[in-house]
Amino acid sequence: MTIFSKDALKDQHIIITGATGGIGWETALACAAAGANITITGRNEDKLVTLKGKCEELNSNNSVHLFSADLDAQEERESLLTGAIDEIGPVTGLVNAAGITGGGVLEDLKEGDLRKVLELNFISTVLFTQLVYRHMLEKKPKKGTIVNVSSLSGLRGTPGSSAYAGSKFALIGFTQSLAVEAAKRGIQVNAVCPGYVDTKMGRDSIARKGKKFGRSYEEQLKKAEAGIPSGRISSPEEVANTIIFLLTGAAENIVGESVKISGGNVL
Repeated sequence: MTIFSKDALKDQHIIITGATGGIGWETALACAAAGANITITGRNEDKLVTLKGKCEELNSNNSVHLFSADLDAQEERESLLTGAIDEIGPVTGLVNAAGITGGGVLEDLKEGDLRKVLELNFISTVLFTQLVYRHMLEKKPKKGTIVNVSSLSGLRGTPGSSAYAGSKFALIGFTQSLAVEAAKRGIQVNAVCPGYVDTKMGRDSIARKGKKFGRSYEEQLKKAEAGIPSGRISSPEEVANTIIFLLTGAAENIVGESVKISGGNVL
């Protein structure tokens, strides 16, 4: 459901990382429907091509640029930003939706898994944001916005989530620190913190937890939703709409916040 006007993000150029994931995908579609020019990036070029087509169907008047990139690599982060600027122009917004799960209980946690989760969920995100932020400071857009996709796991720990929760807690700390630096420069920085979302990553997470206790996916989903006051997990469209709200500047004095999307599960 489209809830924003077709020119809510008019004249904006927004980069969306992790665009081939459920939240990034819906955010790209919502940005396009709201009139933004967008650059979409991820590791699956075929999915990016499909997404580009869907975005162009929603708004044929605006530009959609795709760039298949591994954000762990500095040269690819630089090429992504350079290509986006060359194709569309100065960047005014960034949505950091790239992320992975991983890890396990501490006694079984492997160093390689820990480093992989921290690298993509935090280090690469910070370093790419740094590139975009420097660009924004140079170009001085009328309005600059950065939205980081964290998680409820960035606000409270759960068993078996040392690596993932650690990376998402770090992202919240980064969001708050950058927000107070950036606000004085005309750039708004916030985070969204979804709980379980009906995406492949969310469903896989539910399935893994169910397997641990000998439950089917359906049984584990039912148990998870029974513990949520709203009685259900979130949809990726709901997360995307929250991100678009923050990108529009409808409430420019929301600075450094961690917007929970949990159905009342975490207050």
